[in-house]
Amino acid sequence: MRYRSTRGGATGAQFVDVLLQGMAPDGGLYVPESYPTLQFGSMGNGDYIRTATEVMWPFVEENYEREEFAEMVSEAYAEFDHPQIAPLRELNPAAGEWLLELFWGPSLAFKDIALQLLGRLLEHELSRRSTTATLIGATSGDTGSAAIEAVRGRAGIELFMLHPEGRVSTIQRLQMTTVDEPNIHNIAIEGTFDDCQDLVKAMFAAEAFRARYRLGTVNSINWARVMAQVVYYVSSARALGAPEQAVAFSVPTGNFGNIYAGHVARAMGVPIDQLILATNVNDILSRAYDSGVVEVHQVVASQSPAMDIQVSSNFERLLFELFDRDGSQTAAFLEEFRSTGRAALSGPVHGRFRQLFDAGRLTDSETRNVISEVYKESGLVIDPHTAVGVGVGRERRSDPSVPLVMLACAHPAKFPDTVVGALGEPSITPHRLAGLAGLAEYVEVLPNSLDAVQEHIAARALSK
Repeated sequence: MRYRSTRGGATGAQFVDVLLQGMAPDGGLYVPESYPTLQFGSMGNGDYIRTATEVMWPFVEENYEREEFAEMVSEAYAEFDHPQIAPLRELNPAAGEWLLELFWGPSLAFKDIALQLLGRLLEHELSRRSTTATLIGATSGDTGSAAIEAVRGRAGIELFMLHPEGRVSTIQRLQMTTVDEPNIHNIAIEGTFDDCQDLVKAMFAAEAFRARYRLGTVNSINWARVMAQVVYYVSSARALGAPEQAVAFSVPTGNFGNIYAGHVARAMGVPIDQLILATNVNDILSRAYDSGVVEVHQVVASQSPAMDIQVSSNFERLLFELFDRDGSQTAAFLEEFRSTGRAALSGPVHGRFRQLFDAGRLTDSETRNVISEVYKESGLVIDPHTAVGVGVGRERRSDPSVPLVMLACAHPAKFPDTVVGALGEPSITPHRLAGLAGLAEYVEVLPNSLDAVQEHIAARALSK
């Protein structure tokens, strides 16, 4: 398996190079040259670790011994609080509705499933090369704490995590800023998540800075994260009868990485009848689905803050496929979008987008209503991001005879204000969140300035 850039400037990369580089040198994102075909019969029956090893092995086999990779996969999920790692929970048996619970890891969000593995893969490769890496990332809430839990205390890794000041939940902030580790650095940017993400991309584009500090990334622009997220689509579809039984998925979507992993799973042979893209009021993706125009609007602070995004980085990977893997077309489209804030898909390309996905959006009031409805129906408490997936999934589902899996992306205790507003009572606080309030916080507030952030990193990075 070799990898190439979505912008055409890099080809033939090995997995370990993609892992460490994060972004391609031409500013594009790495994608596999082709997708392997799943062998369902070799995955075992409900063993998530065995399934994960089988699904990911074709993407990495050039760089690891089989037993070595399997051991890292096993270690990645050893600390999860549920033996099934990503269990399915029946939500409405009569309607064939299921929740795929992805919040049983250390930070109580779906990002743990990819990042716990990513941390181990990075540490292994840095040790093998006797070098260090400066990881930089942007978070709208959950990536930050998951990345911190994945790399805290790991040899050779320094992490600088940017989050938008005042635009993450209190619990999300505390999960990041109360970690007192020498290799963890939290930066609150006076701006939006898109500003944070732009700063990360600008640092990768600054070749001298990137090379000197050996930059890597933990965001889903790193292919390794997408690869690991493919697994739970395979495991849940398998549990519901695949490959004989088709399945539909509804995915709360901000940066497009989670649902893109579902698209990859489908390309590998998972019989996915429908992929439903669910957005909140920051609905650039559902608007693009409806109109064919990708256009930035102002970011609105919502009750599902991890989705408060107007520039969805992983959409570039889909654009590359929609443009028949033509890197020059992808780069030209993105240049127009970045320079004007708007770019239009041609009729045929827009048509292909609509064939591959369905899409819808939920407002904050509708999100609260879904939280309340689900609780009344089932006694389950869901978080606002999950509620967006449930609401849009129910609205856009095309075939009631096909099981509908709605991704439960975070534990409701991470968003107590929204849950209390919807239900009038808080959800149960898991042990992992107990005691965060009152702890000292370690964070620097910086302006939305590339120079300021680079100077901050330069003063603290291992490789300075």
